[in-house]
Amino acid sequence: MIGVFDSGVGGLTVLKSLLKYLPDYDYVYLGDNARTPYGNKSKEEVYEYTRQAVDFLFKQGCDLIIIACNTASALALRKIQQEYLPEKYPGKKVLGVVRPMAEAIAGNKNFKRIGIIGTKATIKSKIYPKETKALKNKSKIYCQSAPLLVPLVESGRNDQKEIKETLEKYLNPLKKLTIDLLVLGCTHYPYLEKQICQIMGKGCKIYNSGEIVAKSLKDYVKRHPELRITRHPKPKLEFYTTGGVGAFKLVGDRFLGKKIEHIQRIKL
Repeated sequence: MIGVFDSGVGGLTVLKSLLKYLPDYDYVYLGDNARTPYGNKSKEEVYEYTRQAVDFLFKQGCDLIIIACNTASALALRKIQQEYLPEKYPGKKVLGVVRPMAEAIAGNKNFKRIGIIGTKATIKSKIYPKETKALKNKSKIYCQSAPLLVPLVESGRNDQKEIKETLEKYLNPLKKLTIDLLVLGCTHYPYLEKQICQIMGKGCKIYNSGEIVAKSLKDYVKRHPELRITRHPKPKLEFYTTGGVGAFKLVGDRFLGKKIEHIQRIKL
């Protein structure tokens, strides 16, 4: 069983791609909607929330967990992998979304000027410049925090004028730099990808984490048979939230592209 965790509904953009590229596996999704957004939280808070989510998902029977949250991947993943798992869950695996994205960036030498948008915490961590540099990528990278986007998406508001004005506030500085690739460094942002493309124009390629992470995980599962993640003719799909079930379903249906059934509310 594969667990998918996010601070809210954003990780559903990753789950949607996982269901497309790895459809025969059992999935459990957990959104910590009650404490979203993570982007304005301290590193210590993000780690503790992520640790609690990892505990919950492993108790549900997961063998592998995808932290489908850039902020948690940037601030908590390494400590989870290096300290918490060896002590508490030896043999289990927790992966993030930043590394696959960095590999996709580094793997294309055509991009010379790259823009990254993300939460305050993700941008402050400088995780994308660090990861891409570690992969010998020499492109110029420009980072822009976009703190209002996650609350806007989580709220479910669909005021196109408000969305456009908010996006322009964050994207125009990058557009003026004539970037040729924009990385959506938050799993909530693909929900606004159509509007983002309209603002950035045809000359700018957009990378979001859903498809990239799904393809990376497909390869990872093949290379790690010891995890014993098996296919099923009738795979299970479970949803949990720490927030309101109604609010999760309202926005979650749009993110996943289909109706979500049997959402359970929990407290971490």
